[in-house]
Amino acid sequence: MKITARELNRATLSRQMLLEREPLNVADAVRRVVALQAQHAASPYLALWNRLTGLVPADVDAAFTGRAVVKATLMRITLHAVHADDYQVFREAMQPTLYGSRLGSRFAATGLAPSDGDELVPQLLAFADRPRTAAEMQAWVEERLGAGRKAGAWWGLRAYAPLHHVPTGGPWSFGTRSSFVAARTGPVPTGKKTAPEALQALVLRYLEGFGPASVADVAQFSMVQRAPIRQALLALDGAVEQLEGPDGTTLFDIPGAPRPPSDTPAPARLMAMWDSTLLAYADRSRVIPPAWRRLVTRNNGDVLPTLLVDGYVAGVWRPVDGGIEATAFHDLPSAAWEELAAEAQALTTVLADRDPRVYSRYDHWWAKLPDAQVRLLPA
Repeated sequence: MKITARELNRATLSRQMLLEREPLNVADAVRRVVALQAQHAASPYLALWNRLTGLVPADVDAAFTGRAVVKATLMRITLHAVHADDYQVFREAMQPTLYGSRLGSRFAATGLAPSDGDELVPQLLAFADRPRTAAEMQAWVEERLGAGRKAGAWWGLRAYAPLHHVPTGGPWSFGTRSSFVAARTGPVPTGKKTAPEALQALVLRYLEGFGPASVADVAQFSMVQRAPIRQALLALDGAVEQLEGPDGTTLFDIPGAPRPPSDTPAPARLMAMWDSTLLAYADRSRVIPPAWRRLVTRNNGDVLPTLLVDGYVAGVWRPVDGGIEATAFHDLPSAAWEELAAEAQALTTVLADRDPRVYSRYDHWWAKLPDAQVRLLPA
């Protein structure tokens, strides 16, 4: 069976709850979309606002505080918010990547071996049996390893060890000064060996939330090497099916998963910065037209908050005095501007009690955008 590029787009939007907002609670929604990018504390809130009917930000606060949803270093070695029940298997699937990255050269530059890291982790987790600030964690490392090793060792351990970030207050639960607590999810993985069952589970969860997808797509989402991904898919024979992509690439999917027709309407959305939908594929043309990719994904990895029109990125947005400034990279029909205006009014209401100028620290990127259509969508 062959699937078109536009059908792939609609499949993603459907599974990511971007064809219509749905009446789920926060924890169930996070599980449905697999993982929410969480480098910026506001982004999980805005990602969920785009997907849920009548989202109350306090419900997201409660999900983090009650640890129904947890924030931790996972896929692509970046911060994600995931359902608590998914954390352990995702962490086990990521073990080789986290081991190789965070106990690698920079850790070794302190004079420590990866085996030293594995030995330190249980002790660190015992110390983090209750919330500890980053300063407390660094002091613990310094006490054991000396001041000269503190920075490099903590840099590796804070991402490698199974730690959850602890809500510290502020407008979006997590402030700029991090605190950590042990994940308490059972035996701690060691070494760089792949956990096959965990990786298979991650692949299935990915396909549920982002499929159909190629081996390269799954590898991009997770930052797991392609060979183990292929092995996981081979082991899942019968649980997944194969499709032919628009360019002939083999795609994998869950049998019976939703794949709406290509002409399914897709409403306009104001997407969060680093929204997972924009980062989940090796071939990002599924959602980001190639001409716009370098405009929204900056050379240092920042992914700007985007306008989604007819299911595709069409520009960027930022809050300004009086409302939301929308910059469109191409002409938009009046109906699209009307949809965006309605979204902007709703969003400014959400931001008003939290952070009216969310993402303002990234405003410098707007000076580097080409001439485009700019409109103020009033609050």
